[in-house]
Amino acid sequence: MIKIDINKKLHGSDGEMDLSVDLEIQSGDFVALAGQSGSGKTTLLRILAGLEEASGTIEIDGEVWLDEKKVVPPQKRGIGFVFQDYALFPNMSVLENLLFVAKDKDLAKHLLEITELSELENRYPNTLSGGQKQRVSLCRAMMKRPKLLLMDEPLSALDPSMRTKLQSEIHLLHKEFGTTTIMVSHDPSEIYRLASRVVVLNLGKIINDGNPRDVLLKTKGSAKFSFEGELLDITKVDVINIAIISIGQQLVEVVVSDDEAKNLTLGQKINVSTKAFAPVIGS
Repeated sequence: MIKIDINKKLHGSDGEMDLSVDLEIQSGDFVALAGQSGSGKTTLLRILAGLEEASGTIEIDGEVWLDEKKVVPPQKRGIGFVFQDYALFPNMSVLENLLFVAKDKDLAKHLLEITELSELENRYPNTLSGGQKQRVSLCRAMMKRPKLLLMDEPLSALDPSMRTKLQSEIHLLHKEFGTTTIMVSHDPSEIYRLASRVVVLNLGKIINDGNPRDVLLKTKGSAKFSFEGELLDITKVDVINIAIISIGQQLVEVVVSDDEAKNLTLGQKINVSTKAFAPVIGS
């Protein structure tokens, strides 16, 4: 069981805000932290890792990492941290990067086998692709069999097919090692595939907490489909208004009334939903 009750003042683009998180996480859970940029997600990870100060308490399986009397240093917290930028040692081979963390060659070989890196164990980071580097980073984080694995958008720099592959490997490692995992992600599909629980932060506060299906599916009432997008433009075509909306990697056109057009602002985040819809799925 992880018990988190922390406070920290942050200075964001909208001024000062309080990061205030009171949360309990069951051992072995996979929790995704979601929310807009600047809401405090990465800062929370860094506080858990001991890389930033905060007031309050952090307790892991009965062991106190933070309270008013003590602060356990990062190297004694049993944390595995996977960064966006891989943070590999360039002068060490793949295998040496893993063994630098713990001199357990059997575990290192096993991790490389799981992530299909065995043939690359003698290669150096500058000869690897982005996906290969991130797999090495993930293996290295698991070398101490951490109590808590923290991941800060670990797959954000990868192409969609590689992201999907690494999501499968992350899921496999999580199941095999039973490590409690907290991951920051902005990708709904990634969250849905990996997480058993989603915690949404906004301006330093928890605004939603539940299973991925309940948190991510945003249909309301009798709506069949609902998507969030950004309003890019509104154009007049004859007598109708056409809203141009960016949803994911696609642009869609939606007809809006004159009254709706008056209340919309370019750049605004909006929900697009439909009641009568017969989807066609293709490949």
